[in-house]
Amino acid sequence: MVTVRTATAADLDALLGLYKEFNPEDPDLSIVDASAIWAEMAGQGRIVLVAERDGVVAGTLDCAPFANLTRGGRPILNLENMVVGVGHRRQGIGRALIGAAVDLARELGCYKLQLLSADTEEAHAFYESCGFRHAARGYRFYL
Repeated sequence: MVTVRTATAADLDALLGLYKEFNPEDPDLSIVDASAIWAEMAGQGRIVLVAERDGVVAGTLDCAPFANLTRGGRPILNLENMVVGVGHRRQGIGRALIGAAVDLARELGCYKLQLLSADTEEAHAFYESCGFRHAARGYRFYL
């Protein structure tokens, strides 16, 4: 059974492991630095979800609500850093995380969820199967 919950600082080691698996070329982040960033994220209202199977953190999704002056002031929920561990893929972990994010967006009164996805057919098919629709063209400016 998959359980989705809000991550805590106690999950940082597991989160760092998932992120390293997702982006192995990234420089290592110490637990001290990660803890400081975690506190900053919490201060911004960010909500990181984790999916557990048999007590093991198998996936994560970072949910960032943004205040908004359009749509009657209803916020937007941006989704970032969705990672499911290699040994846990195709077992409902990603779908459970997306479902929890949709529930969170409703609780927060958001008018939409949005995300950027890697340019892979597999990822696009997954998000579309979860109810997302291709709606815009995204751009990034890396520094």
